[in-house]
Amino acid sequence: MTRPDKERPESLGFATQAVHAGNAVDAGSGAIRTPIVMANSYALPEDPENLSWSGFDVPLYTRNTGANQRALQDKLALLEQGEDAVVLATGVAALHAVFFTFLRTGDHAVISDVTYEASYRLFAEILPRRYGVEATFVDTSDPEAVRAAMRPTTKLVHTEVIANPTTRVCDIAAVAEVAHAGGALLSVDSTFTPPPLYRPLTAGADLVVHSLTKVINGHGDAMGGVVVGSREHLDAIRAEAMVDVGGVVSPFNAWLISRGAITLPLRLRQHVGSAQRVAEFLAAHPAVAYVTYPGLPGHPQHDLAQRQFGGRGNGWMMAFALDGDAALQNRFVADLRVITSAVSLGHDESLIVHVGPTGARAAHWPEEFRRYGHLRFSVGLEDTDDLIADLDAALTTVRA
Repeated sequence: MTRPDKERPESLGFATQAVHAGNAVDAGSGAIRTPIVMANSYALPEDPENLSWSGFDVPLYTRNTGANQRALQDKLALLEQGEDAVVLATGVAALHAVFFTFLRTGDHAVISDVTYEASYRLFAEILPRRYGVEATFVDTSDPEAVRAAMRPTTKLVHTEVIANPTTRVCDIAAVAEVAHAGGALLSVDSTFTPPPLYRPLTAGADLVVHSLTKVINGHGDAMGGVVVGSREHLDAIRAEAMVDVGGVVSPFNAWLISRGAITLPLRLRQHVGSAQRVAEFLAAHPAVAYVTYPGLPGHPQHDLAQRQFGGRGNGWMMAFALDGDAALQNRFVADLRVITSAVSLGHDESLIVHVGPTGARAAHWPEEFRRYGHLRFSVGLEDTDDLIADLDAALTTVRA
């Protein structure tokens, strides 16, 4: 048996990596945890003539790199099994960093037609109008649809492992093969599937994006985003999207996210265990019109999810609706006593939000989403029985 050693993070199990990666004894104080370094600038060498003022190899200016940023990057690169990582101010900043760095005027991208709203708007409106980047939206759960959309000018394929909000599952390995055959990079938003639940890089993805605001931080008190991949790709993102655009994460947020990530494996265990029970309860309730959750046998990509996630769980996000109009959905949410009505996801508390059946993305949603709208539900860390009892009581109230 190989002896584990925190000086060799690759020798450690995932939970041990989550605790120790990116942390070091502070040389100045002897503190055993990397402190918050709230500094804009770092001391220069005696002769700074040869320094690049836009460099990021050594701490110079916090927009370029900083102590807490580097610590968090080291942790996340190891957890995602990537060569390098760059952390930014938000998840959307991380997405924009990928698109801004690797797409040019005249380029084409193939994009999942069910995706986070900011990603959709970037490719449906902003990038085409301002920069002349063309995009084709396709069902990325069908690798042949991706193949048919590829062009000689296609430089990027972008998808989500579990699509927001429909929970459609993408076969990352199959789409990676298609993208690479066409000479394109594959970027994957894996916010709904953090490690160890899934690691897209091991299936062939080139770049993985997370909104750190969500489950990796896990406490609803800090914003951040990360891109993980090869050092070559990450250096390009740092040089352009981070240093020159300036969407850097703050030292305090980087420190908070580093702290939150320590408990990620423990929290995920509760998240995914509760989500499976809650989804099964909702699916069996006569007042519920539909539930979409990859752990349910009736989910269109259930078998793919079981193969791809290897039994580690199916995430903590689901969508469902009651059999009724928008007013009924809103009355149901208003009657909940434990579950909180708020946007975001992956917090310690369970969050629910009612989204109507219309909008720019709705044309790509399944028929039941367009008929009823949907309740996007992020299952938190509360006692599972409390969550089910809260849902049951609210369902009983609205039925009455």
